[in-house]
Amino acid sequence: MTEVLFYHLTESKLEDALPPLLDKSIERGWRVAVQMCDPARRDALDVLLWTFREESFLPHGTDSGDASDRQPVLLTISPENLNDATVRFFVDGAEPQAIDTYERIVFMFDGYDQAELASARAQWKKLKGVGHALTYWQQTSEGRWEKKA
Repeated sequence: MTEVLFYHLTESKLEDALPPLLDKSIERGWRVAVQMCDPARRDALDVLLWTFREESFLPHGTDSGDASDRQPVLLTISPENLNDATVRFFVDGAEPQAIDTYERIVFMFDGYDQAELASARAQWKKLKGVGHALTYWQQTSEGRWEKKA
């Protein structure tokens, strides 16, 4: 069964919290898709992932590129699994069509954005209702992740 994790952002923005999680995913050999709703947001995250570290970049692409199927990390607005990812992140309130084809699903949501909070709560209720095991992580005041449920 698909592992489902919820990451509740309370101390940092997505732009600060997402790159380290993607880095860890690549270190583990996972192929990742990050789904959002807005093409402008996708493009802004694309720029960020090229520049968030001075010493290197995070290998990735977008669904607007020609080689989306070869990307270890794909930023997308499409619900399709264009890069054969085993892990899928949903950010900015993006919602899954199906999750059973992934090993891991991660919902990242801003705890100060009421729409994202409501979307995450609805996903939690829906997925819990169909029997998925869910894990909830919340940021500490230091910005670290603490398992709450």
